[in-house]
Amino acid sequence: MARRQWSIAGQLFALQAVVVTLLVLAGAAGAVWLARSDSRQAAQEEVLAVAQTVARSPDVRAALRTADPSAALQPYAESTRVATGTDFVVVMAPDRTRYSHPHPKRIGQPFVGDIAPALAGRPFTTTNVGTLGESVRAVVPVYDDERIVGLVSVGITTEAIDRKLLGQWPVLLGVAAPALALAATGSWLLSRRLRRQTHGLGPAQMTRMYEYYDAVLHSVREGLLVLTTDRRVALVNDEGRRLLGLDADAPLTDRPVAGIDLPPAVAELLTSARDARDEPVLAGDRVLVANQRTARFEGIALGTVLTLRDQTELRTLASELDSVRALTEALQAQTHESANRLHTVLTLVELGRADEAVRLATRDLAAAQQLTDRVVGAVTEPALAALLLGKSAQAGERGVDLVIDPECRLDGSPLPSADLLTVVGNLVDNALEAVAGNPPPRRVQVFVGAVDGELVVRVDDSGPGLDPERVTDAFRRGWSTKSAGRGLGLALVGQVVRRHGGSYEVDRSNDGGSLFTVRLPVGGGEAR
Repeated sequence: MARRQWSIAGQLFALQAVVVTLLVLAGAAGAVWLARSDSRQAAQEEVLAVAQTVARSPDVRAALRTADPSAALQPYAESTRVATGTDFVVVMAPDRTRYSHPHPKRIGQPFVGDIAPALAGRPFTTTNVGTLGESVRAVVPVYDDERIVGLVSVGITTEAIDRKLLGQWPVLLGVAAPALALAATGSWLLSRRLRRQTHGLGPAQMTRMYEYYDAVLHSVREGLLVLTTDRRVALVNDEGRRLLGLDADAPLTDRPVAGIDLPPAVAELLTSARDARDEPVLAGDRVLVANQRTARFEGIALGTVLTLRDQTELRTLASELDSVRALTEALQAQTHESANRLHTVLTLVELGRADEAVRLATRDLAAAQQLTDRVVGAVTEPALAALLLGKSAQAGERGVDLVIDPECRLDGSPLPSADLLTVVGNLVDNALEAVAGNPPPRRVQVFVGAVDGELVVRVDDSGPGLDPERVTDAFRRGWSTKSAGRGLGLALVGQVVRRHGGSYEVDRSNDGGSLFTVRLPVGGGEAR
């Protein structure tokens, strides 16, 4: 297999096997070297002890005084050599003449090797090459009345030492082989675990996967937030930080989600760990669509994945489209009704009843003109006046009596037009929805005005009313009593209120419905 195709686990196992083998071999070599050094040291101590024992023997001193020392010393030396397991025991004269030797033919020949320290009266050990080859030997002086009368040399060949050391190889292999097997097994188990964790991928594949992974996370236009099973942040991409209003450089990985400043709706969704599908949530000024699921691999839960899409502009356009559609339907209804009234007027004229035709034609016109004059006169903000007139037509189509409070008065727009329309439009829409299911008479009353430096928006309806326990949910989470996917109106109102530091109240109206009051701290004139 080419190296580029090896998995990380395979490469790690091969590397560990090589390293472990080298370590075991190095350890074995070190053990052999130490054992050889210890064997030579032991041999030096052994030959020195034997030589000193022979040199102190009275039989040796007595034999050295005779005319033929070899006759007594050769048998004594050979018996000592065999008994001690040494390779030679040589007794010699101070002039190096041998009196004993393992090979009798060499008796009488000079001893080969250094003897100067012994002649000076100092026993010593050395390694020299003699007639039997290289050997570890000791040379000890033999004294007779404090006079050196001879020397004793005892030695063991290095070949014999090495043969004895080779006899220890089974023990050394018995230690090294299990160590090598244990290390190889550990390396195999580690590589197997790593293979499971990396799914058998090689370095090039993992590098490519990381590059793609990083590129995708930074390029997708959806926010992505991944939590571990213990509710800690495992991953958040750039778009997720932007949508949630998080610092782009703040370290978030491995932090508990409860310790991060998230929008309340998003924090509640993440903490609950429940599955969510296209659920609208509010994050600051944005309306986000959230999808949340538990991530699993081979049946094991790995954590939670939350994706977020920004639908603020889409929601705004949809709201505007709903308003346009409602206004169009109201105009269609008015057109149909106007056609009926026109036919009636023409018929009355043909019947010669002109006075009744004039009264019928001018009555509805006067009512519509009176409403327009009252709204335009009280509200000088063009967008708000148009909104209220549109809502009046929409209410008439639904059979709802939309009343503009006579006390209503607003000169100019103390708020941005978009925020003002959001508050008034959504409160009115909410009221129209609330009274739609009630039997007649259906009534909605609207007040907009500046009171004591505050902009007050009050919408009173004759609907079923809102449970006080649900007020917080309605404003903060986009809760709705209507079908799924709606109910963002009051949440958007609450968002504007929080942004401007205002307040809202929900009370019971005189008709048993709801009275919504929003106060925003802005400058303005007093209400009339």
